[in-house]
Amino acid sequence: MGYHRAGFEVVGVDIHSQPRYPFEFHQADAMEYVEEHGQEFDAIHASPPCQPYSRIRKLTISQDRARGYPELIETTRSVLRGLGKPYVIESVEGAPLLTPIVLCGSAFGLGVQRHRLFECSFGLLYPICNHRVWKIPRPPLHRRHGTSRVVGCYGHGRGKGDNVALWREAIGIDWMTRVELSQAIPPAYTEFIGKHLIQCYGRDLS
Repeated sequence: MGYHRAGFEVVGVDIHSQPRYPFEFHQADAMEYVEEHGQEFDAIHASPPCQPYSRIRKLTISQDRARGYPELIETTRSVLRGLGKPYVIESVEGAPLLTPIVLCGSAFGLGVQRHRLFECSFGLLYPICNHRVWKIPRPPLHRRHGTSRVVGCYGHGRGKGDNVALWREAIGIDWMTRVELSQAIPPAYTEFIGKHLIQCYGRDLS
C-alpha cells in the first residue's frame, strides 16, 4: 500500500494465499517468480522470512519450541543484484542486511514503534526515531486497560487488552486480521521509500 500511495503500480507475490491483499497478486515462490518476471518491473521489494533473526526465536530455542525457517537473505540479495534493478530488502533488527536504514513508527506519527531494517540498493536519508512523541500528554487510549502511548501490535494483544481497531489505527492498515497485523509493515515506511525511489530514478521508472 505504501508503494501504491507513492505512485507505483504494485504486484504482490507470496507462496501462501493472501485473500485480503489489495492489489494484483500471484501465489508462487517469490524467488522463482522474480527470476522469471523480474525484468518486467521497475523496482523490487523483498521480505525474506524474518523468523530466523527475530528476538523471540532465542526464547523459543531455549524452550525447545523453535521451528525451522530458511535463511534466505543472501540468496535474495544475489538474485536481485543479478537483475540490475533498484531493490529493497526488509527484515527485523538483527538480520544480516548490508548498511540498512531503520524506520520507526514514531518518525511517521504512528502509534506503533515496529523498528524495521531496509537494505536499499540506492542511498537515502531517513528520519530518526522520535520516541518522545509517545510521552506527550494525550487523552487515554481506547483500550480496555493500560495507559502506554505505544501500541504493541504483537502476539494476540492480551497484555494490554488492545482491540483490532486500535492495532489498525496504530499501524495505518484497515484491511488485515489481527494475525496479519502482528507481522505487517506500516505503509508509511514503504511510502517514504517509494517516494524517494521516484525522486532518485525519475523518468527511468514508468
